[in-house]
Amino acid sequence: MPVKVVVGTQWGDEGKGKLTDSMAAQCDYVVRYQGGHNAGHTVVVGEESFALSLIPSGILSERATCVIGNGVVVEPGVLIKEMEALNARGVDTSRILVSGSAHLIMPYHLELDRVTERYLGKNALGTTKRGIGPAYADKANRIGLRVQDLLDEKIFRQKLDVALREKNAVLSKVYNRLPLSGDEIADRYLGEYASKIAPHIADTVEILQNAVAAGKEILLEGAQATFLDIDHGTYPFVTSSSPTAGGACIGSGIGPRQLGSIIGISKAYLTRVGAGPFPTELKDETGDRLIEIGHEFGTVTGRRRRAGWFDAVLVRHAARLNSLTEIALTKMDVLDSFETIKVCVAYRDGDKILDSVPYHQSVFHKVEPIYEEFQGWMTDISAARKLSDLPKEARVYVEFLKENLGVPITTIGVGPEREQFVQG
Repeated sequence: MPVKVVVGTQWGDEGKGKLTDSMAAQCDYVVRYQGGHNAGHTVVVGEESFALSLIPSGILSERATCVIGNGVVVEPGVLIKEMEALNARGVDTSRILVSGSAHLIMPYHLELDRVTERYLGKNALGTTKRGIGPAYADKANRIGLRVQDLLDEKIFRQKLDVALREKNAVLSKVYNRLPLSGDEIADRYLGEYASKIAPHIADTVEILQNAVAAGKEILLEGAQATFLDIDHGTYPFVTSSSPTAGGACIGSGIGPRQLGSIIGISKAYLTRVGAGPFPTELKDETGDRLIEIGHEFGTVTGRRRRAGWFDAVLVRHAARLNSLTEIALTKMDVLDSFETIKVCVAYRDGDKILDSVPYHQSVFHKVEPIYEEFQGWMTDISAARKLSDLPKEARVYVEFLKENLGVPITTIGVGPEREQFVQG
């Protein structure tokens, strides 16, 4: 099947953007199927670095049409700025299509996100305060505005008036904030934004289904990752949509039986942003080294990530949830200078040994990792292009992960640039 899915297997930041960019040269369509501008992808091309937040990583390929699917929530001002920035660097953004059924992030979503996190205090979820969660909540509550509403002023104003009656009441009476002006919002969205986005609005489900029927190469790209999934992640420290392979079908309009390869992206160690459980987290000098060497700061937010050793228990579970056909292991080069490298193979809960992720969050918060230790390779692997180029210790590490996870590791990232991959 010509439809491939790229999905993160950890807590995000695994390097999905780089892999998507490298695969996009052979793709006719690259589709972002969920999330918003709270998650970014960094792609390095030669001396240039591109930070993308809403636009699919395939935009740097001249062949691919880039689709923002119906499962995405779109902040129009951010999308326009991102397109303008790419245009200024000589990247053609006319190939971007936006689903008319994607939901809009509105100013009151951003305001509610900020005040809610502030109100929660020490119990805050660590959101990026970009209105993502409130926009998805309105979608579920069936009071959201969609991209297609930008094309109908009457419908837009009617929906906005309904939404603002509730939002302004909450903002003013609960959080003591000034109410937002419907006229100002309408002027900005219908005036400033609509004319710039209208040429890109399309029935993307019809386009993609026709492309599948024609045998076109399609790549579905998720933001975030499996354990930030609203259903299967470490709730409530999750995102508001489904980054898993199942979410790829919902957020793009491509059916499950039309999927072919499902490629899981796993970093050779582990990071996460914000609050939530993290059994292998390293709160010491080793963790600091991983963050420093791996440049572990958010593409969109700049926030410092938390770092720890690879958790094979998590990734085994992700492999099952997503029906992974293969794994791409990224950022192996970050481990070049570590004398000892560890992999979590099970958890300890008191006197119990757990070889799978416990369903109960209270248990998961307190488990201790059980490690296998490996000798580091202590050499630069960035020039490696085939498996035999890697030192023996690195090959042993990869082989162990492959056997423990039960999924072939077909690609190994050994540097930030496009061509820095080892084919396994």
